[in-house]
Amino acid sequence: MDEHESLDQVDRLRGQWNSELPDLDTEPMAILGRAYRLSNLVRPSIEATFASFGLDRGEFDVISTLRRSGPPYRLTPTELYTSLMISSGGLTHRLDRLQKAGLVARERSVADGRSIVVGLTEEGVRLAEVAFRADMASEALYLAGLDQQERTELASLLRKLLVSLEERKDDDAA
Repeated sequence: MDEHESLDQVDRLRGQWNSELPDLDTEPMAILGRAYRLSNLVRPSIEATFASFGLDRGEFDVISTLRRSGPPYRLTPTELYTSLMISSGGLTHRLDRLQKAGLVARERSVADGRSIVVGLTEEGVRLAEVAFRADMASEALYLAGLDQQERTELASLLRKLLVSLEERKDDDAA
């Protein structure tokens, strides 16, 4: 560690474990512990941003998934819950709340009249975009301590780690 760098909570925890279990390599905490701590530190702000639009995080996940799918902003429930990695029951609960709020509509599929598609209403399209823009502005503030090169490098390293973990998960599922 550079002499100009400050110790963070993870450094302090690793130091304590090093005193108690000096034979154990705590390097995973240096990366995964920090990722976990970062997530916990920013989560309240992200959730507050969504709440300011009358949404919880799960509801935002649904409308943002529909919005980023592109026009006509419609997906089947199966496509939605697979993308969101939630149960069909969890999705149904979210869709019920979003439909009551006038943000989504359930419609019969034009391609197959037996199935349903979920689509954003005009208000849903508008709210998804406004909430996402506010979220990105808020999250950008957290990155102010890094210059552009550092952000790019960190994003690249995190992508590399995530791809390796996703591949391992896919291999384990096969």
